[in-house]
Amino acid sequence: MNERKKYYLGLDNGGTTTKAALFTPDGKEVAVARVDTASITVQSDFAERDMEEMWRANCAVIRHVLAKSGVQNTDIAGVGICGHGKGLYLWGKNGKPVRKGILSSDNRAYEYSARWQKDGTEQKAFKLSCQHVLACQPVALLAWLRDRESDSYVDIQWVFECKDYVRFRMTGKACAELTDYSGSGLINLHTRSYDPALLKLFGIEAVADKLPPLCRSSDVCGVVTEEAAKECGLAAGTPVIGGMFDIDSCALAAGVVDETKLIVVAGTWSINGYIAAEPVTDGSVRMNSLFCIPDRYFIEESSATSAGNLTWVVQELFPELIEKAERNNENVYKRLDETVASVLPQEHLPLYLPFVMGSNAHPNAKACFLGISASHKRAHVLRGVYEGIVFCHRVHIDRLAVGAQKPFSVVRLTGGAANSPLWAQMFADILGLPVEITDAHEAGALGCAMAVSAAVGDSPSLAAASEKMCRIVARFEPDVRNKKSYDARYALYKKAAELLNPLWDDFQHSAVSN
Repeated sequence: MNERKKYYLGLDNGGTTTKAALFTPDGKEVAVARVDTASITVQSDFAERDMEEMWRANCAVIRHVLAKSGVQNTDIAGVGICGHGKGLYLWGKNGKPVRKGILSSDNRAYEYSARWQKDGTEQKAFKLSCQHVLACQPVALLAWLRDRESDSYVDIQWVFECKDYVRFRMTGKACAELTDYSGSGLINLHTRSYDPALLKLFGIEAVADKLPPLCRSSDVCGVVTEEAAKECGLAAGTPVIGGMFDIDSCALAAGVVDETKLIVVAGTWSINGYIAAEPVTDGSVRMNSLFCIPDRYFIEESSATSAGNLTWVVQELFPELIEKAERNNENVYKRLDETVASVLPQEHLPLYLPFVMGSNAHPNAKACFLGISASHKRAHVLRGVYEGIVFCHRVHIDRLAVGAQKPFSVVRLTGGAANSPLWAQMFADILGLPVEITDAHEAGALGCAMAVSAAVGDSPSLAAASEKMCRIVARFEPDVRNKKSYDARYALYKKAAELLNPLWDDFQHSAVSN
């Protein structure tokens, strides 16, 4: 009797979409299912998600991907889950979500991060966490809840990050996986454990016993319960793996397992990072966290300033482009690329600051176009958006380069921008580095599958799983002919962003007063 084939299931809970993908042990994608996951904006700076809907979305994509692939649930060797970092998902003492989940694009707690920066709290915390405090981190959100939603604060049984909540619903066991929690402000990066001193600094000591036991990315953290099996369609008893922060998962899927490669995720967020043997502790980068490979750190610069801006621009400013593409059965983004390609880099373009969903350059920064004239057409505006997004990535990457021990040799690009050859070439030209694309359409889910491979013993390590399952399919070399134009416009971009910083607080206060 032939041994049954084994498959790995990866779940990716992103900022806007929930996805499930099945992979073979060599990394071949078998089937993908996805559903859009609604973000709830109850007021400015708030970004929330219904936690029950989120669980149902995971169940739906699992059922769909099994049906689509024809794979039997008993052939699933294990499940790995990733999700967006930061944010907050709280489980209550009554066995239900305490409130709606909070996404990483939420900015309600910006006053806390700003105050802690001014009064020295952040500097004290940095010595332990190796992180600057972001408004979307659990420490800031928990402090906000303590002061603004005290009933929610006292009802907490478990403090979860996104994917850890989903794993809890699958297994009934509460675990806190280190790649996520090490970016939360709750973890001492030197001891790799929770630190009461950090909780005290932020005034959230009351949650000390609400923090789940820590686990690693390739740990088996439980199995699918009978109840969860009925809801999601998996076989009861299927192993569920620790999983990881979605950027770790993308990096692993892209083969970023040494210090010379950069992972650049151009999706809803601009995520830029590399792995290192030691954290960068001089304050030059925004975030150090623990990488999924043991004894390695992930050095990160990020903000909500990437390809999600293009989605907003097209949907809100040029909806007829979407309608036309749908009528003609065309890919709207391929059509956008053709429009952008009609304008040369050397032409006079408007600058675009990609702050539709905020920026960590300033907590109140907003998106804007600079330099639009009557001579500009739609193509000029769209190319300005493409360029502005890459310029913001370069700001982050320039910061990363300051503390890097080795020069970067290549960029591994994932996210929506990786599907555009024109955009990939623009990244290569503006960054001055080769850009490589893998065949992983669902990089987050593939990284989870790699973790399953290591967890069930099919690969000796996460790095080995990555080497076996990652394949490069395209490479873009920098075009030196465009360097002068891009460097000049990048300098102008940085100057514009800096000059606008004093305006944003006044802009925010004006909006609040109205």
